[in-house]
Amino acid sequence: MSRAFVRETEGGEAFEDLPDRPISPHTNFVTPAGLEQIESEVARLQAEAAKLGPDDKADTARVTRDLRYWTTRQGTAQLVETVAGDTVHFGSTVTVLREDDTPQTFHIVGEDEADPHKGSIAYVAPLARAITGKSVGDVVEVNGHDVEITAIKVG
Repeated sequence: MSRAFVRETEGGEAFEDLPDRPISPHTNFVTPAGLEQIESEVARLQAEAAKLGPDDKADTARVTRDLRYWTTRQGTAQLVETVAGDTVHFGSTVTVLREDDTPQTFHIVGEDEADPHKGSIAYVAPLARAITGKSVGDVVEVNGHDVEITAIKVG
């Protein structure tokens, strides 16, 4: 075949086919802070999109893809208000004692707001699943290791 009849990628056309960000199959539970984070991200991306010009093909593709993701997440978000209780649930801040006697405290949140380095884990994480519904003093096994719940707080 002659090269004259083969379409070459020009400029930023290769960026037009960015794959969508994967959407979790789990229910999109969010804390009030998580919903605020999603809304803020949508607003930021809309503002960024408004500033892009026709020559900003790569940035347009990225922003459009991310805006699709966050708009979808905003539309499926199910706000869960935290309530006081004696058991671990979505929105709880939990302290556990690991087998090596190291305490670890974390907040159970939605998938998009989870950041283990900042002390929050997704409600679908193995540790969160293992301790949900449990109380102070309960010991559970997570990935072959025991953890004891030593404190539960709301928020």
